[in-house]
Amino acid sequence: MTHASVPSTPDAAHETAVYTHGHHESVLRSHSWRTAANSAAYLLPELRAGLDVLDVGCGPGTITADLAALVAPGRVTGVDAAEGVLPKARSVAAERGLDNVEFTVADVHALDFPDDSFDVVHAHQVLQHVGDPVRALREMRRVCRPGGVVAARDSDYGAFAWFPERPALDGWLDLYHRVARANGGEPDAGRRLFSWARKAGFTDITTTAATWCFATPDERSWWSGLWADRTVDSAYADLAVSGGHATTAELMSIAEAWREWGTRDDAWFMVPHGEILCRVS
Repeated sequence: MTHASVPSTPDAAHETAVYTHGHHESVLRSHSWRTAANSAAYLLPELRAGLDVLDVGCGPGTITADLAALVAPGRVTGVDAAEGVLPKARSVAAERGLDNVEFTVADVHALDFPDDSFDVVHAHQVLQHVGDPVRALREMRRVCRPGGVVAARDSDYGAFAWFPERPALDGWLDLYHRVARANGGEPDAGRRLFSWARKAGFTDITTTAATWCFATPDERSWWSGLWADRTVDSAYADLAVSGGHATTAELMSIAEAWREWGTRDDAWFMVPHGEILCRVS
């Protein structure tokens, strides 16, 4: 396989993609819950001591830190497009006493690393938010060494399922689709990962699926609470209103429906994910 020797520069179309959620506390509350075990289990059999890993879209760094512990003394680099979240990631690594991890700003469409820099290139919940996921996967492939793996996992909003049914939550899902797509993303990314990987030039692709399930009282309270808060206070709320997709009153009604749903003893919520492991030759 022939690689470009320098990263390509993203064009204007790719730069128009906006991260729908932003980094409000309600968003980081969700992201900081994520671990390698609950969010990257499909990748763990590929990891061993001494590997160099790139974690794309690292956010607050909880998954990144787990990966660093698993591959030490191998190096892990966490990158995110939002510089403001990286101090949190560095704090997580410092609290765990990790000295084999670093964090920097990067655009997945044009990664500032030489060809063949890493043994593993990983992205969790990233491709649903970028302007060109196929181009992003090509860049991830470019910086991955022959014999290594490119791994990606994304949720699929269109396949979310919950009980009890609530018309307001149906409205929430429809609204989220409209806001995310207006921002240049694809919220039903999970079902598209295999197709995107093929278009990016991968031929050795293992596809799997996994879920998060929220059903205990604590899980229901946590999940419903963060979405209630996110619906009215986050960048997503601002984009929904400024884009003409919803009024503030409509968002408040959706948030209240989330809170009411979370109080139900029989409430249950499933978040499905698509996963791909792409071997680089």
